[in-house]
Amino acid sequence: MTVNLKNPIFKDEIKAREHLEALRWPDGAYCPRCGQTETVKKLGGKAADLGQYNCRDCRKKFTVTVGTVFERSHIPLTTWLLAFHLMTASKKGMSAHQLHRMLGVTYKTAWFMAHRICEAMKPGTDEAKGGLGGADKAVEADETYVGGKAKNRAFRAPAKKAAVLSLVEREGRVRSFHVANVTAKTLKPILYTQIDRASALMTDEALVYENLGKQFALHGTVNHSADEYARLGGYFHTNTVENYFSILKRGITGTYHHVSQAHLKRYLAEFDFRHNERSALGVSDTERAEKAIKGASGKRLTYRRTGEAALA
Repeated sequence: MTVNLKNPIFKDEIKAREHLEALRWPDGAYCPRCGQTETVKKLGGKAADLGQYNCRDCRKKFTVTVGTVFERSHIPLTTWLLAFHLMTASKKGMSAHQLHRMLGVTYKTAWFMAHRICEAMKPGTDEAKGGLGGADKAVEADETYVGGKAKNRAFRAPAKKAAVLSLVEREGRVRSFHVANVTAKTLKPILYTQIDRASALMTDEALVYENLGKQFALHGTVNHSADEYARLGGYFHTNTVENYFSILKRGITGTYHHVSQAHLKRYLAEFDFRHNERSALGVSDTERAEKAIKGASGKRLTYRRTGEAALA
């Protein structure tokens, strides 16, 4: 982790706001309500230090935080930016307890910040549509289960595990999904919408992929139950997605210890984001954090009294 703690954006609220404005508005400020740019003007006096703008078209005042995960937050932007940098630079994640200790905020605040940051890491609507694989490319698909072990539960009750499907393009991106169960009916819409049909699909011997694989240019399998992990010169394998699962499992087991099924999709988005913006692809810790901050726009996260997360 290489976070420059001497950076003014972690100490000066005005610098932090200017940094956020530069990331969200590289071509100048625009009204988050009506989208106007020509009728937007920055206010002077004390309002300028607070980063306030006025839109003459819709007659509303706003700041750069409106319409983002920062909206209506009383937490200083300097603290927010540091939290973004810490979470995006931690390969196996950072727990809310760790954020609580490092940032000097309450655990409840740190937990809420962490989930908002994970929400910012989720891909945008356009980015989440298809795009994996293509001609002469291979995409690996596999499932894993997240949850405790029966031996660790009181009275040895059956462990409740959540199924996770991950699609990994070799030397490319990953997308993970929390699925109700692992059946052809459940996996079919995900595979068909996320993976280019010209791709080579690589899976294990699970029968659920037998008919689904026929829709792709090639369907290669390996038989893990027979200790087969690669064949045909090493082209047929699922080692890439298995490596991704190893990081995911270490993060959930070693860092978070427990994740609820209600929030699992947000944890998956976090690990997907760091994989897709990894150093091996030439992305620095600073660039990774800045992309996550840009993703905060349009993803204001609120909570109902039931504790259920909802996008505002």
